[in-house]
Amino acid sequence: MPLSAIALLLTLPAAQVTPAPAEARHPVATVRVTFDRNGENEVTTSGFADLATRRPVTADDPVRVASISKLVVAIAVMRLVEAGTLDLDADVDDVLGWRVRNPAFPDRPVTLRLLLSHRAGITDGIDYVLPLDADLASVLADPGAWDAAHPPGSYFRYANLNFPVIAAVMERATGERFDRLMDRLVLRPLGIDGCYNWASCSDATTARAVVLYRDRKPVRDDHQGGRPECPVTPARDGSCDLSHWQPGRNGAIFSPQGGLRISARGLARIGRLLLRHGEVDGVRLLSAKSVREMIRPQWMHGAGEGLTGSDTEPDAPDSGFMCSYGLAAATLATPAPGCRDDPFGDGVRRFGHAGDAYGLLSGLWIDPENDDGVVYFVTDAPLAPGKRSAYAEIEEQLARPGD
Repeated sequence: MPLSAIALLLTLPAAQVTPAPAEARHPVATVRVTFDRNGENEVTTSGFADLATRRPVTADDPVRVASISKLVVAIAVMRLVEAGTLDLDADVDDVLGWRVRNPAFPDRPVTLRLLLSHRAGITDGIDYVLPLDADLASVLADPGAWDAAHPPGSYFRYANLNFPVIAAVMERATGERFDRLMDRLVLRPLGIDGCYNWASCSDATTARAVVLYRDRKPVRDDHQGGRPECPVTPARDGSCDLSHWQPGRNGAIFSPQGGLRISARGLARIGRLLLRHGEVDGVRLLSAKSVREMIRPQWMHGAGEGLTGSDTEPDAPDSGFMCSYGLAAATLATPAPGCRDDPFGDGVRRFGHAGDAYGLLSGLWIDPENDDGVVYFVTDAPLAPGKRSAYAEIEEQLARPGD
């Protein structure tokens, strides 16, 4: 369906947009920003940030962008690597002070490079959304968190749990709380009012939160224009006292794997930073060498073992979704059998990241060859499969509108 038609449908009264089967459902909100190295080119918005108040969505409203959060974490990691605070290839035990080991391969060290590229052997076999008072060392002692069949460095398996470990390493190395560290290293220098979970966002930004929906029912960030009672996952007893934070004890508190709240315009600025090799509008965060290292594939389907989707079955619906991956950066249009990682449908090698959580689909994709990029997100996203890739049909439309 063309974006103009989606926009028209989203202006109808609430009673006319509520009852729709999943395959025919239209998004609650759609935002798309295209950009090049010099700035934004086109901004398209439709629908509502909040159905209850009928507040129209804008490109400045913060939204939980899901796994694009990982790409922004990698920028901060690379800043710490450049500063000599972290080493991509050192055993993370040396920083954490506790062991991160696959029980089946206790002699194989885990490094930041392996964690960032999903080759550490960690799986999502256990819950990675941890309460405030969780102890990550105890969580990782569970054999269910590990791939018992493959030693670290030998296999690609996308797993969210890698990123709480990365956040814990960052905290231990700096002594700073992860959300504040991300603000200092990435968001604030770029003039972006965003946050990982809500503790560090301003009141004004929090009030503009985009509510996430499934089947028109709110599932995340429905705080009626105020602040959430607890900006993180509460402790097991229901309490929410961040003063008990200890560096590196629980890297999951601020959802480094998917909890970044940022506007589409803010994401476009991140995209321009990468497109310009680490510098944007006079602000240099990274060297060009670090950006190249981020996007350089650490694993590619056909050249190394791994899963291209979330399921082990070769004919799973998302098989072929991810076929080339660097340091929290995916590369599209992988020229290998079985790969269906090209929502653009033009064979051009783009890099960036996708997001999928709580009814939201998102994407940040950069085309270095043509010196441009696109950011998009959709809430209460239709689940119709794509026609040319393992991505959803709505993502294919947002990648190349008008197809």
